[in-house]
Amino acid sequence: MEKFLLVCLFLQLPSLAHAGPPASAKPSPMRSAGRVSDAERYARRCQAQSGSRIARPQGTMLWGTRRDWNTEKVAEERSSVLVSADLAPLRRAEAGVTALRLDGGHLVASPAPEAGDALRGVVGSVLQGTDSDGKPVEVALCAAEPSPEDPGMIFYRIEAWNAVAQEWENPCVAVGRVASPRALAVGGVWDASGAHQDAPGKLTFACENGAITKCIQWGYKPWDRRDGKPLADLHQACTRMARADYCGNGQSHTHQGTTIDVYDRFGMVERGEWDPAKASFEAAWAPDGATCLARTRDGRALATILQECPNRFQTDGVGAPGEGVGEHCTVRRMNVSPEAALLRNLTFAAPKGAASAAKAP
Repeated sequence: MEKFLLVCLFLQLPSLAHAGPPASAKPSPMRSAGRVSDAERYARRCQAQSGSRIARPQGTMLWGTRRDWNTEKVAEERSSVLVSADLAPLRRAEAGVTALRLDGGHLVASPAPEAGDALRGVVGSVLQGTDSDGKPVEVALCAAEPSPEDPGMIFYRIEAWNAVAQEWENPCVAVGRVASPRALAVGGVWDASGAHQDAPGKLTFACENGAITKCIQWGYKPWDRRDGKPLADLHQACTRMARADYCGNGQSHTHQGTTIDVYDRFGMVERGEWDPAKASFEAAWAPDGATCLARTRDGRALATILQECPNRFQTDGVGAPGEGVGEHCTVRRMNVSPEAALLRNLTFAAPKGAASAAKAP
C-alpha cells in the first residue's frame, strides 16, 4: 500500500494577539525588572504561569523558538533565544544526579535511577544553554511526556531564563494548534545557516513548531537507522525542504499553509497519487539544500534564488538523469549528481506568480 505524506507547513506564523494579563501575570519583557538571586531564580522554575504570546509575525522556523525575548524588537529570522544546551555540568539537578546523557530520543539521568520511573532525575534539572548570539541562557526541564507513537521519544516541557523580564518562560513559539509547545532533545547543534554539527556533550531543544521536530515527526529520526544506515542526513535534508531553504544558507522561502507531498528515495515515504492539475514538482533535496529546483514555493522568480546563491545552480541540463516521472528541473546544482538528492517534494496549489523558468541574471 502506498504511503504518502501530505504536510501542511505552518511555518510563517500569523500575528497572535496578547491576552489581557491578570494581576498575577509575569512582567512584560519590556518592563524593568530587578535582578533576582540565584536561589530565588531556581525556586521559581517550572511553576504555573499565566500565558503570554508573541505579538509579532514570525518567519519560518528552524528551532521553533522565539527570536528574541523583547517582543517589540524586529529580530532576524535566523536568530533564537535558545539554540543549544550542555549536558554537563548541570546548573541544578535533583538529589544525586550529576549529569544527563542523550539516548536516542530521550534524556537519561546519571547515575541511572533505580528500577521504576526512567524519567526520574531528569525533570527539575537546569542546563546551561546558549542563544544564537553566543550568550548564556539557562534552560529548565519541567516535565517529560512520552510520545504516544514512540514511547522511546520524549517530549519535554522546558523553560528558559528570560534575563529581560527576570522570569522563566517557555522559549517555544506558540501557535493556535499548539498553544503550549514542547520540545524534543536532539543531539548536536544547528547554526544560523541551518547546518547541523555533531557536538559531543551538546544538544538542541527543538520545539514542536520548528522544522527540526516536524521532520522527526514525519519519520526522519536522526538517531535511527534503516537497513543499517543512519537517518541523520535524511533528517537534515528534510529541515532544508520543510523551510524551502534552497541555497542551504538558512533562508526560508515558504508561506503559511502551503501543502506539500514529501517522498524519499528509500521508500520510507512514497509519493501519493499525483494530479498535475493540483500539484507540481518543486525540488529535490540534499542535507545542504536543493539539488534540483523546478520553481519556488512562495512564488518568487527563480532569478532571485540564483542571485541569492550565485555559482550554485546552473540552467542547462534540464531533466537531469535520475529524476522521476514529471520531475523536470529548471535549474540544478553544479557538480552534484542526481543521486545526492535524498528527498523530493511536490507543492500543491501553485502560488501566483511562480516562475516557470529563469535565466541567470
